[in-house]
Amino acid sequence: MKLSVVIPAYNEEESISETLRSLYNTLKKYDIPHEIWVTNDNSKDNTLGVLQELQKEIPSLVFETNKGPNGFGYAVRYGLERFSGDCVAVFMADMSDDPEDLVKYYKTMLAENVDAVFGSRWIKGGKVIDYPAVKKIINRVANFIIKMVIGIKYNDTTNAFKLYKRETMEGLKPFLSPHFNLTVELPLKTIVRGYSYSVVPNSWTNRKYGESKLKIKEMGSRYFFILVYCFVEKFFSRGDYMKK
Repeated sequence: MKLSVVIPAYNEEESISETLRSLYNTLKKYDIPHEIWVTNDNSKDNTLGVLQELQKEIPSLVFETNKGPNGFGYAVRYGLERFSGDCVAVFMADMSDDPEDLVKYYKTMLAENVDAVFGSRWIKGGKVIDYPAVKKIINRVANFIIKMVIGIKYNDTTNAFKLYKRETMEGLKPFLSPHFNLTVELPLKTIVRGYSYSVVPNSWTNRKYGESKLKIKEMGSRYFFILVYCFVEKFFSRGDYMKK
């Protein structure tokens, strides 16, 4: 099963090299057939130049520049429309996600033959390193609200780092979210539409370089929109979008 790893990158020249080398070396160590797909989201720094140099040493690296519209959701969607693998993971460019966790996701999907594998930083075995206190509070409140509204046990919906089979990803279209709310849209649609999934612990480490692209004040209403959409689909769509 070929693994595609979609990585959105905007102004990540300081982080992208370490991220991609670590990811490639880990997947190579476990002999996992893969491609690393990077969407350069029209970066204003030297991210593109760094990618061009990295392609000389990482044979599985594929990248394109998204000329626009830009934004986290658009960048991820750009890669999700173009990847070539049998399954696809969304992975961050800032070294916050652990490649060893991705291997765990992949092996779980193979072993259990599920449609998706979700990580959770808040179950036994999960951990966060240098997580900002305010952001943590907002995260836990948001995930609690999502759990209550949709009626699920999964406690880390907002975690972008997840793995989906190609057929699952096709079944989640059309994508609605242009911003970080895509991280909520994908797993909630997976659950609401009846796709199978497993949850495994994963870790998260705060970025060393640059600044987070997530602007919490801007995202509240957008997360709410997706939550309402998935609620309506679950309870009022009469199963029209369920997994066939």
